[in-house]
Amino acid sequence: MTQQMMLERAAGYARRFDTLFEEYFDQVGARLDAPSFSRFAPDCLRLLRELSLRGGKRMRVVVLHEAARLVTDEPAEGLDAAALSIELLQTHGLVHDDLIDDSPVRRGGPSTYYAYRERFPDHPQTALGLTVLAGDLALALSQRVLLEAPVPVALRQAMVEVQTRTAADTFLGQIIDLERDFAAAPDEEVLHSVADYKSSRYSVLAPLQLGLLAAGEEPARFERELRAYARLVGICGQMRDDYLDLFGDAATLGKPIGTDLRDGRHSYAVHALLAAADDTERRVLRAALGDPDCPPQTIAAVREIGERRGVPARMQAAMNRRADEASAVAAGWRSHWREEAVTFFERLPRWSVERAR
Repeated sequence: MTQQMMLERAAGYARRFDTLFEEYFDQVGARLDAPSFSRFAPDCLRLLRELSLRGGKRMRVVVLHEAARLVTDEPAEGLDAAALSIELLQTHGLVHDDLIDDSPVRRGGPSTYYAYRERFPDHPQTALGLTVLAGDLALALSQRVLLEAPVPVALRQAMVEVQTRTAADTFLGQIIDLERDFAAAPDEEVLHSVADYKSSRYSVLAPLQLGLLAAGEEPARFERELRAYARLVGICGQMRDDYLDLFGDAATLGKPIGTDLRDGRHSYAVHALLAAADDTERRVLRAALGDPDCPPQTIAAVREIGERRGVPARMQAAMNRRADEASAVAAGWRSHWREEAVTFFERLPRWSVERAR
């Protein structure tokens, strides 16, 4: 399978899912038992719909479908429900992330929090409360779509168990993500754990498990290798995000660079910068870290320090090393799964570290 074939197949999954997601939101309002007088309930669903349909790469959906193809190329029951559940859990995470980070924009539009702030400028607690509840509703819907899936009871129960564990792990990831930034200098293993809990378990591991379940496979038989693969891919992806936040192109990203610095995040890039810099350079970095008003000139100076110290090249080498480790794990799947899909998972880690946004 060539990279172009991978991209075309991924795009096909994404297009089909976007249609499915739109149809889901067309129908879900009528199935919620909200009182007829409520204006806030349908407005909440509208905001969730807008955020959910505004894009994203849908890579969780791609991983889900390719996981099923590891076992069979025949249609697998439950994949649509699993895809909806995964992306609704993602919507929940985005709503709460933007609240935690006080982010005004998400996917080229207003975040749910800022949409509520604009609607209730004189009632900040109402805006805050409705944002929390919108995220909670997305989480409940992600579970409900599985509970209502037209699949055998045993499969339905197994999928719900995967998503429930995944949601709990993701919440723990959010907690340790906030905790990490209170440490003076968290070590790399802490950063790996944050990436694993906050990202890889719901972005890679859960779609793998759900896709295998839908195809009739028992993922518990391969728990160790699935977790190893997901952890490595999640770390690669988070390192790439952190790299792009400082060393990426703002026009390509569609947002300013240096957000992690301004927010005081001990990201992989910040960790690498502090390790490589001398005492004078560290003072510049620490002055910028956590300064929400840090000007673009200072961000540029920090970026220049990193480039002078070879940080981008070292980060890229670390990403490539872990991507190769993940690919090696996937290569071992040939002994029990289909060649074509195994090749997809071999190549996926490299894609995650070569993307420009």
